[in-house]
Amino acid sequence: MTAVPGLMTAAVCSGDGQIEVERVPVPEPSPDEVLVEVAACGICGSDLHLVFDRYARPGAILGHEWSGTVASADRAGGGWSPGDRVVFNPSPGCGTCRPCRRGRPSVCVSRTVADIREMRGAFAQYLTASTTNLARIPDELSLRQAALAEPTAIALHAVGLAGIEADDRVLVTGAGPVGLIITAVLAARGVSDITVSEPVAARRRRAEAVGAARTVEPGDLGVPAAGSIASGAYAAVFECSGRADAAASALAQLDAAGTLVFVGTGPEPVPVNHNRMIVLELEALGAYNYDAAGFRPALQLLEHGGLPLDLLVEAEDVGLHGVMDAMGRLARGEIPAKVLVNPEVS
Repeated sequence: MTAVPGLMTAAVCSGDGQIEVERVPVPEPSPDEVLVEVAACGICGSDLHLVFDRYARPGAILGHEWSGTVASADRAGGGWSPGDRVVFNPSPGCGTCRPCRRGRPSVCVSRTVADIREMRGAFAQYLTASTTNLARIPDELSLRQAALAEPTAIALHAVGLAGIEADDRVLVTGAGPVGLIITAVLAARGVSDITVSEPVAARRRRAEAVGAARTVEPGDLGVPAAGSIASGAYAAVFECSGRADAAASALAQLDAAGTLVFVGTGPEPVPVNHNRMIVLELEALGAYNYDAAGFRPALQLLEHGGLPLDLLVEAEDVGLHGVMDAMGRLARGEIPAKVLVNPEVS
C-alpha cells in the first residue's frame, strides 16, 4: 500500500445542477472507521435527482454504490486490514421496532438517517466507512462486479416484498439500470413470463438480453374498461421509471389481487384509481432499500453467476471527469445499463 496523500480528486456538487472535479482533503477516519480506496461506484437514479433537481448542497460528494479496498485501518477494530476488499453493508436496524419485527429494517424507526444532500460519497478516490458497515467481497468476485451489490440488494428486496412465484406473469415499467436489474433478478428466480415496457429501443433490446420474454412501448399497454381486467393482466408490476403516467398505466395492467411495487422515484405524485383497487383488491407498496440480510444475498447471487453482469453494466467505465456527462446521458435515456465510475480512469 502506498502512503495516502493529503489531497484527493473528487467529483463535487456545485449546487447549480452541475458537478465539478476538484482537489479536496482526504477524509480522516474516526476511531471506528476505515479509509477505503474507491475502485468503482455506480451512478444511481437518486444521484441524478440530487444533481438535476438541485437537492444536493454545494460541496457534496455523491456516490453510494461502491466497492473498494481498505487503505488504512490504523485505529479501527472489527478485524479489517489494509488490502481487504469491501463493499458497504447496511446496519440491520434495532431489531425491536415494528418494521424490524416485520423484516423491514430499511425503515427502522430507530435508524439515524444520513442527509444525502451533503454526503461525502464515493465519486472520489477515498471515503471513510464504519467498520460495522462493511462486507467482505468474495474472492471469486472482482471489485468492478462487486459494485453491483447495492442495486442488486434493492432488486432482491423489491422482488421479495412482492412475493413473486416462478409462474407469475410480471410487468416491469422502465428499462433503465434499475429496471434491468429487477428483470435480471426475476429471471434468476425462475420467472419466465416477464414483459418490459420502455420507450427507448436500445433499452428494450437490453431488457430482452437480460431476461425479458417480450418488450413493449408504453403506448402498447391497453387501457381496460372501468372495473374490468386488462387482457393479459399481470400478477405483479414493478414500476421502475419514476413517472406518474407509467405508474397509473401499471396499476391498470394488474390482474385481480395483483401487486404494484413502486421502485423508481420521481417528482410527480401518482394518481391512484382507488375504486379499481377496491373492486379488484389490488395492492400497492413501496420498496425502499434492502432486506435484513443487507448486501450478503446480493454478493452471493453475483458470486455464483446468477446475473448477466456484462449486460447490466456499461462496457466502458468513466472517470471522475466523466460523471457529469454520464449523468446527462442516463437522464436522457441514451445509456441502457449501469454506469460505473472508476476514479483511476483518466
